[in-house]
Formats: sequence, C-alpha cells, structure tokens
Amino acid sequence: MRLSLSALLLILVCIICSVIISKISSVINVDVSDSSFDDAEQTKHSSRGLKNQEEPLPKSRIPGDVADNLIWFLQISDIHISVFHDMSRVTDLKDFCSKTIDAIKPTVVLASGDLTDAKTADNMGSRQYVEEWQSYKSILEESKVQQKTLWLDVRGNHDNFNVPGLYSSENFYRNFSVQGQKHLRSYMVQVKQSSETYSFVAVDACLDPGPKRPFNFVGVIGLKEYEQLHEFERRTRMESNYSIWFGHYPTSCILSPSPGLRPLIGKSGYVYLCGHLHQLGGIVPNMYTLQQSGNLELELGDWKDNRVYRLLAFDHGLFSFIDIPHNEWPVVLPTNPKHALFMIPGKESTASMLNSSHIRVLAFSTAPITHVKVRINNGEWGACQNIKDALYILKWNATRYKKGIHHLTVEVEDELGRVKSLTQPFSLDGTRMSFSILPRIALMVNASMVFQCMFGVMLIVCIVPLCITRFLHKLVRNKKIRRPRLRILFFQNWLRKIWILSTVDRIFFPLTLYVLYLTIGISFELSVKPHSKHIYSRPLVHW
Repeated sequence: MRLSLSALLLILVCIICSVIISKISSVINVDVSDSSFDDAEQTKHSSRGLKNQEEPLPKSRIPGDVADNLIWFLQISDIHISVFHDMSRVTDLKDFCSKTIDAIKPTVVLASGDLTDAKTADNMGSRQYVEEWQSYKSILEESKVQQKTLWLDVRGNHDNFNVPGLYSSENFYRNFSVQGQKHLRSYMVQVKQSSETYSFVAVDACLDPGPKRPFNFVGVIGLKEYEQLHEFERRTRMESNYSIWFGHYPTSCILSPSPGLRPLIGKSGYVYLCGHLHQLGGIVPNMYTLQQSGNLELELGDWKDNRVYRLLAFDHGLFSFIDIPHNEWPVVLPTNPKHALFMIPGKESTASMLNSSHIRVLAFSTAPITHVKVRINNGEWGACQNIKDALYILKWNATRYKKGIHHLTVEVEDELGRVKSLTQPFSLDGTRMSFSILPRIALMVNASMVFQCMFGVMLIVCIVPLCITRFLHKLVRNKKIRRPRLRILFFQNWLRKIWILSTVDRIFFPLTLYVLYLTIGISFELSVKPHSKHIYSRPLVHW
C-alpha cells in the first residue's frame, strides 16, 4: 500500500513534535538525582546530617523552643528608578528602606539588579542617567540603611545599558551602588550568626561592554568569571554551613562555560534568587522551580510595577520564603514545618521537622503583634508564645502527622486590628508536590536551546519553501504535474514570488548556500580550533 505525500508529512510532523515534547519534558523534569553529587560531596553533606537521614540529627538541625540557628533576610529586585516615569518608585523605596526594614530588621537585604531604568523618555532608546544613580544612593544614605542591615546589590541588564566597560566613567554602578565600590563584578560575602556561617554569592552575568537596549536580555559569564564563581563555590563548602546565590538573570537566560552555572550552584547552594523576567508581564506571578542540579530557583516579581519584595529565612537548616506586596501588614512566615512544595532533596531533611518539638512562626508588623495562633488541618486553634524578637512557637506532636500532606494555618493580628491569615501544606514523610508547568519552562529551559530552535525554524522557513518550489518547477517543466493554484489571492501572490525566486540560479544558490554556511561552516571552523580561549567557542559554551 502506497503512502500519500500528505500522510508522510503528517508522520514527519508527529515525529518532530514527539522529539520536541520529549526534549522539553527532560529539561523541565524536577526530579533530583543523588548522582549529581560526587562521593566527596556526599561525605561532606552526610557529616552535616544533610544526606543520610538515618543518622541522628545534630541539635542545630532540630527546631525547638529556643531562638537559635535562625536568620532571616529580604530580597528586592527590578527597582527601575527613572527620571522620566513613575516617581512613586522612589518614594515607595524610601518607605521600604525605612519603615519595612525597621519593622522586619533583616540581617541582609539582597538587591538583585536593575537598580535604575536607564531608558529614554520615549522608552525606545537607552543610556545611563547619573541622576537615577544619585537618587538610588541618596535613598540608601538618607534612610541610613547600611547602619541597619547588610545591603548587597548587584547589576542588572538596565544598569549596564550603553556601558563601554567596567572601568568606564559611564559605569555608575562603581560609584553609586553599595557593593560596586568594592566589587566590580561577582562577589561573595559571609555572615556569621550564632554558630552558623551563611555565604551570599552574587552572580554578575552582565555583558562587557554593555550594548544598547534591547541587546542584553541574555547574560554571559566568561571563562575568567566562571573560574571566580567556581572558587566561591569551593569556599562556601569549606567555610560555611549554608550558601545563598543571587543575581539578576535567571539561569535560563545565562550562557556560561561548560558544565554550566546550574551544576556549580547545585553543589552546595540551597537557592538561586533572581529577577529580570517581571513575572512575564503578570502571566506567571509565582515563578519558582527546583532545578535538576538540586537547588531551588526563585524569580522575584518586580518592584517597578508590582511593588513586591521577598522575606526569606533559614531555621535549623530549613529554608522558607514568602513574597509580599509592599505595605501589606502583618507579615507572617512559618519556618517549621516548612512548605511541602519547596523541600530541597539532599540538602534538607524531613526528619528535622518530624523530630521537632515546636511549630515555629516569624511574624512582623509596624504595630505591636497582639496574637499569633495556628491550627493544623481543621483542628483547634493554639496560641503561640513569643520567645524572642519576631519568633513565635507552639508545642506540637509531629508524629500525629507522619503520613501524607497536611495544612498549617497561621493567623496574626496587630494592635491596629490588621489581620493576616496564611495556609500552607507540609509533609513529614517526603511526599512531593508539583511545580506549575509555566514557571518550570521559564526557569529551566536554556536560552541557548531556545535560540537554537528559533534559528532552526528560521532556517527551515528560508530554505525549505525555495527548495520545494524549485523541485515543483522542474516537475512542471517536465510536464509531470500541473502548476499548483491557490484560491486565496494573498497566498497565490506569495507562491508566485517564491516560485520566480527559486528559478533564478544566481539568487537561489547564493541564498541557500549562505544560510547553510551560517549553520555548518561556523561550526566546522570552531571544531578545528579546539584550543581557542574565546568564551564563545564550542568547547567552552553550551550554545
């Protein structure tokens, strides 16, 4: 039985779609394999009680009724201070640096890029405006924020628009930011609290030099910068208990030398915090995922339009966070038991929650807190006790909730009568929850793969119609078929133009061969130069 041309095309399309779906599924799979850790890593994590959950956990890993082994900090991203648009970004940032920080008292504040807008009044062009940077610096100085907390800022792509180089006078990040005066690019800062050491690693993936808008949407980490980050990672394993990585670009938008940035972060990092995508215009307001490298990646909605910031905490080795609209009080974050969706296999242990003696909640407000109460599932409410600062606890019997998913509800009220209620799922037996598909695609698919697909599609669009019409033209000339006619005039005109173009040898062959050279010729030239030290060469970068 002979197959028709349409049947063959349908089979081909099905095969291509199956391959694409399979590739995307493998990329966005969130199952973390222990094989991602080498033997040395497993030994180190086991000694801390991270890998082997059968061994007795150290006291520093079991939440109890004392306010130790606890740290909380904030993240803010995509501030976009502008001399042309929305002056409330500045006034609200002043409010954040005074009222919010005074109420929460974070140990660290992470400002993950796009500190300034750097766009012209018509939003079409880009340049660095010293007035925007002066405004950013004056806000921090007037609020005396550096006397209250450790402010760690890093550049974003807007902070790098039209910047000729790191040492250029146009690189205002050097003179007006907090950390730019000490660190030109990526850096690491360690914070010691109680008996624990926390490493904060800033990743600067901005292009050098910085092109105009919109040509630096994707970041690049060169070989020298990658080696610096590799050294930071080694130090975090040797010198600290927990490492937090942050930067402006999501890892899906960063090109880096092999084996890539994600495996580097995943060796010891608990989380990578970023911004840049602005909730994809509100389509994906909660952009979170667990990377295959073994760490969470959390994109924070922008300050520019949404006025969102993030509260994060480590409590006896358990990492928790919540995203909060500006000026919404009270603020509440349960740290034990933690949210089931954000468990980090290989780094966090459900045994620490199962062995814990108390439910632990952080509660903040600009007015004194009058009560904090919790309940599990549909049980009775229990009043929490404040033991120190913002920490509230309530004794519980964790073994009653050993199986499956349960729900913790927390209600907080302050003296102004403002009430905040929060419900989150938790699991003490390792039961997993699934991340949404859109955040996984946005954060786990590599920009290089997207560009390869786009290039492949454009290649097909440029070459295949010309080749098909040239083949059909030969059949028509040999009187084997009749020239096809389309009923719709628009498509008929386009078919006529492509048909004529495919019959002119002086145009057809240079056009098709040039496009093929872009694909095959450059790859061949790179492959015959394996010792090239250029950061864009094939041996070093996944394209």
